[in-house]
Parts: sequence; structure tokens; C-alpha cells
Amino acid sequence: MIIVNEKITDKNFKEGTYIALGSFDGLHKGHMALINKVVDESLAAGYKSCVYTFKNHPLTVAIPEIAPKLIMDTKQKIHLLESKDVDMAVFVSFTESYMEIEAEDFIKLLLEEYNAKGFVVGFNFKFGNQNKGDVKMLKKLSEKYGFDVFVIDPELSKDNVISSTRIRNLISKGHIEQANDLLFEPFMLRGTIIDGKKLGRKIGFPTANMSYNDKYVLPKRGVYYTNIKIGEKLYKSISSVGYNPTVSDEEVISIESYILDFDQEIYGETVSLYFLKYIRDEMKFENLDDLVDQLDKDRNYARDKEMFDFMYD
Repeated sequence: MIIVNEKITDKNFKEGTYIALGSFDGLHKGHMALINKVVDESLAAGYKSCVYTFKNHPLTVAIPEIAPKLIMDTKQKIHLLESKDVDMAVFVSFTESYMEIEAEDFIKLLLEEYNAKGFVVGFNFKFGNQNKGDVKMLKKLSEKYGFDVFVIDPELSKDNVISSTRIRNLISKGHIEQANDLLFEPFMLRGTIIDGKKLGRKIGFPTANMSYNDKYVLPKRGVYYTNIKIGEKLYKSISSVGYNPTVSDEEVISIESYILDFDQEIYGETVSLYFLKYIRDEMKFENLDDLVDQLDKDRNYARDKEMFDFMYD
């Protein structure tokens, strides 16, 4: 798959493209219909399939105070789009000048610079300055400029529209399994293993403390069954998201994982942590013995769970 970051090379688009448009904030099953459609229609017409999206959420520029937390980073989006046989992905920085492009000018830009022959959009797609452009306008412009338009109806799950907002809410409330049912692959956070207090080693449960970027949504505080990807290998793990109240008075959220059947130093390595199931609430124990007993139960729980077969990024 060809990745285009701002820089346009004419040869990438000489065959013509059908473009799926959207912010794609966390690729989910609601987006799958758009992506499958752009791939299928491009193949049938002899064009290249293209997904045009943003590096940053538009609200970080338009209305920063209400910008949502992100669900997925660009690297994960790329490997998911590759798995769906998309020919090209365009990641554009949403800036103030970009925001001021008028709706018709935006479409003209795509027609000229990306040799667009058609667009695949969702039923509620909006575009251009102040979101003045919508599906109705896009269809009118298609008659004026001679391109195809494919409009995708909303995808439903349990009679509710699948959306990034819905998934974000599920994650923040700890409903990981429900969120994962709506995503291409399980919710994941990527970070670097950093030095911690090493208290877990003293009680037989050494943990890997992972940094995280606060622009991404965090799961509800608690303990989760997770899988952690280190290098090219995946391991079962138990992960705590919270304050570690039994052994710490700090009011800083940390993400720590006990990795089953693993004994290596990985400080400084970047890992991917996949959240699979909410096990229990964060708890403060009366003593370390009670904590160890619970951690042992958590470990046995994780050991009995299946390892999930991911599309590795």
C-alpha cells in the first residue's frame, strides 16, 4: 500500500482513484462498509482505491476544548487498511488553513490532485468550511464535474449506529468486549516500557510499566486480561489501569502489566497492549498477602483464556 503524507506524487494517481472520505477516528465495523465499497468499486472500474483521512482529529483545530480522545493511532490504521487491500492511504494534517477550504474547492482539489473519479462517503458525511458540504451537495457536484458518488447507509449493532463516539464511551466505561465487537481488532494502546518502583518484583509479580499518550482514550480504571506484543511475539498479560492504591498514594494513572511466562528486561522498548476483557475493579487490599492472593487468581484467570490471533502491526 502506498502511504501519502502531505506530499503528492502524480504517478501515484495516474490510473484514477475512487476515494473513501472520512475522519476515520478509530477504524471500526461502521467504516468497513466504506472501505469494502471503495476497494470493490475501484477494482471493477480499473481505478486505485484510496482512503483520504487526517493525522489529527478535525476538532483539535476547529473546537479544541471539545476534541475527543483518539481510539487508534496512525500506525494501526495503516496496517488495518493494508489488511483490507486498500491501494493508497492519504493522511493529511487538519490545519486552520485546511479548515477554511470551501466545500466545492475541496472536491475540486481532490479531483485535480488525486485524479479522483468518484467518492465513497457515509450517509452523514460533511465537508468544507463550516461543514457546509453534505451528501446532497456532493451529488450535485458530481453532475457538474462528472464523477461517481457512492453513499453508504449506517451500520447497526443492537439497533444502534456504530460510531467512534459509541466505542469511546464503551472503552471509558470498561466495556471492552462490547467495544472490541465493533472494532476491526481489539482496542490497543502503544507505549514505551519505562522504569517503575519495582514493587511487583518483591511480591513475585514483576510488572512492566508502560507510558501512554493522554490524547488517546483510556479504559476505565481496573484490571484487564490483555495481550501484549513485544517485538514480533504476543504474550498473555494482566494489566492494571489505575493508581495502585495498595502500594502507592500517588494520584497519577499508570498502566502496568504482569506478563505471563516472560522474564526479560524490556525497558525502553515500544510495545502494543491489546485490551480483551475487564476482570475486576481496582481494589485497595488490607495487606500484601491479600494482594498476592488476588493477583494469583488473576494470573490463573489469564492463563485459562485463549490467545487472540491478531493482524500484527
